[in-house]
Amino acid sequence: MGLEAEPLAAPHPYWPRDLEIRRYIPNDRPTWHSLAFLFSVSAALLTLTWLAAGWRGWTGAPMRTGRRLALCWFAICGFIHGVIEGWFSLYHTDIPGDQSFLSQLWKEYAKGDSRYVIEDNFTVCMETITAWAWGPLSLLTVLAFLQRQPHRYVLQLVVSLGQLYGDILYFYTEYREGFAHSEMWHPLYFWFYFVFMNALWIVIPSILLLDAWGHLSAAQRALDSVKPKRH
Repeated sequence: MGLEAEPLAAPHPYWPRDLEIRRYIPNDRPTWHSLAFLFSVSAALLTLTWLAAGWRGWTGAPMRTGRRLALCWFAICGFIHGVIEGWFSLYHTDIPGDQSFLSQLWKEYAKGDSRYVIEDNFTVCMETITAWAWGPLSLLTVLAFLQRQPHRYVLQLVVSLGQLYGDILYFYTEYREGFAHSEMWHPLYFWFYFVFMNALWIVIPSILLLDAWGHLSAAQRALDSVKPKRH
């Protein structure tokens, strides 16, 4: 009775080079398909949100440029967190061997961080929280500002803090592993995919955190300055 040989790991483009991904199937779509999808949908959302924020019917007066850009950011976050990262949260075990469009997008991104094709515990947990907490809350933040709801800056602060915290852990855990899951210094995979695209979720949430802090502090000062009425 002979022993059945295990299938050899398929060749892959990920780092470290000795990484074994037994169910891996190479993408059959070119890189530009994934990038075009991501940036075209983001551009469409940016345009629609920009127009909605400038419509007087929502707020009675057009918003300032900075506020409209902030709403565009949260709309794009809602899409990326809820749809793209939501896909990873649900199908992370299938992505290496799956040829659906979003799985191929993740296999392309994993060239900059191979943790996304090896079911890395931290990455799965972090992306699941991002998808199901910060995704819906990003969209609620957009609606809250369009409708001038009183809790809008609270939502901005909570979502931005969550994004910032998750992204710092994302970079720090990879730093602790010696950036082993990417080809160091590669202009596209390391600098664009891994560094630039994730650094956005440090820089922009930090700015929005300070903005929310300023507005909430001003509101509290105004409340504190109101003298209680004597009866």
